[in-house]
Amino acid sequence: MIRGFMASNSDKDFVLITNVEQNKFYDQLLQDTGFDKDPRVKFVGTVYDQELLKYIRENAFAYFHGHEVGGTNPSLLEALESTKLNLLLDVGFNREVGEDGAIYWKKDELARVIEEVEGFDQAAITDLDFKSSQRILSAFTWEKIVSDYEELFKG
Repeated sequence: MIRGFMASNSDKDFVLITNVEQNKFYDQLLQDTGFDKDPRVKFVGTVYDQELLKYIRENAFAYFHGHEVGGTNPSLLEALESTKLNLLLDVGFNREVGEDGAIYWKKDELARVIEEVEGFDQAAITDLDFKSSQRILSAFTWEKIVSDYEELFKG
């Protein structure tokens, strides 16, 4: 994602909330991408305060989700509920969770997708925000999850 963002013409910052600072992975990212030469790329550390994290998500232009494996990722669910524009790596797990409430990108297309979504009007962003929130309400509430398990166990 860092390379894709750096290749874009975005005038926005790419803020990474993560705990990779000052370790071998961080050092490898630095060596592989040269992100330190791009003032838009900012590693801000880990945010454990859930209210602050929610505030950041609500006020971010977009949330980037680059996970390639897994299933229903909690951070993705939180972003779909609280971030207006969600850009997800185009893999089956992410499409299954986000459905039509997100924009999907392939690794070699991220710069283009960033530039494209920066041109979206407010109506397009509001539509995606509504769809992602509806997706959460329809598929990822405790009531829905419990109901699905009850059906499964009843056979």
